[in-house]
Amino acid sequence: MSGAGIISTDGTKTKTKRFKVKHPKRKLYRSSEPLLSVFMWGINHTVKELEHVSIPVMLMPDDFRAFSKVKVDNQAFNKENLPSHFKVKDYCPLVFRNLRERFGIDDQDYLRSMTKDSPKPMDSPGRSGAKFYASHDKLFVIKTLTSEEVEQMHSLLKQYHPFIVERHGKTLLPQYLGMYRITVDNNECYMVVMRNIFSSHLNIHKKYDLKGSTIDREASQKEREKDNPTFKDNDFINDGVKIHIGDEAKQKLMETLAADVEFLAKLHIMDYSLLLGVHDCEEAEREAAERGTVDLDGVDEEVGDEEYDSGGSGVALTPPDSPQAPSRSQSVNGASRIDPEKDIYAIPSRSTSQSREIYFLALVDVLTHYGVKKQAAKVAKTVKYGAGVDGISTAEPDQYSSRFLEFISKAIE
Repeated sequence: MSGAGIISTDGTKTKTKRFKVKHPKRKLYRSSEPLLSVFMWGINHTVKELEHVSIPVMLMPDDFRAFSKVKVDNQAFNKENLPSHFKVKDYCPLVFRNLRERFGIDDQDYLRSMTKDSPKPMDSPGRSGAKFYASHDKLFVIKTLTSEEVEQMHSLLKQYHPFIVERHGKTLLPQYLGMYRITVDNNECYMVVMRNIFSSHLNIHKKYDLKGSTIDREASQKEREKDNPTFKDNDFINDGVKIHIGDEAKQKLMETLAADVEFLAKLHIMDYSLLLGVHDCEEAEREAAERGTVDLDGVDEEVGDEEYDSGGSGVALTPPDSPQAPSRSQSVNGASRIDPEKDIYAIPSRSTSQSREIYFLALVDVLTHYGVKKQAAKVAKTVKYGAGVDGISTAEPDQYSSRFLEFISKAIE
């Protein structure tokens, strides 16, 4: 602030004051990739736009075709992070807002997770060429889609939403939370946001992608060289892995899985997988001991020594219309604890199991329709391996679903 003199018409001098204009702080959306900076900006814009839209009593057919678009040209704000020209398209905004609500996700929490810091790249678990990113708090996963997959998502949504409503959110299907098209430098990128299957705070010590088939179902050498590879059906069998959760938890899990798989079969969808992550509690204790946070005699300095063995906290085992498992964190002996609000796919091993583990499991890759391409692939594989071979991954939806459920059921004890 500084003083300045102004001479008036009558010759007197008056003092005026100059003030520095204070601009409100604005989010930076800083990322090493312009695409992610625009994605963060777009999430913020679209969620805040929805704040002014009244929640409809029920969704209408037009809501499944709706979209919102924003085009930004010659913008000068935050030029070091955001490009000058970009476009954001938000698909079916009311449908996805309703789905977030059904999955118990508050829009403000969603906004904080997606925009507080840049999403981080993840290893791609498959051969699709899709890119994966995790939100900074690891609660959500962002996956890039092809334009064909966007069409499949539109087609799926019309049946997926009523199914989620009917099941009261109790499903192992992917939890789809938003779908966007981001355009930077005339390059279009389609992205879908999903709930992360794995825990945001517990290490996953081993991962398996299970289809229930045995032909060409081993992790490649390239995959095995990764820090945390994703193994496949034959690796699972050869490792002698079992999911030790007990009869009651198995029955509830298989009921949920059977409902999901029946839904997919009706839509002629196949080639999906059960993604399984195993957290080894004893390994976690050793890791924690190296950090100096856990006493290996069983006393956890951070969470106490309470044992949790209720059969799981998540969507697979929670009956519809019942409250979720206790909202407080639960320890499964020592270093490992389940957060029921975040670890929704977690199922601890039964108390009588020799190995103390926590399993994270859900369905993935549910956008493959059994159409002309897959029918041709089945013919080609049948010629290669013989008509009598049952382990071919490409199979008709009903055959695929029954084989899949049988394999998973045998894997659970």
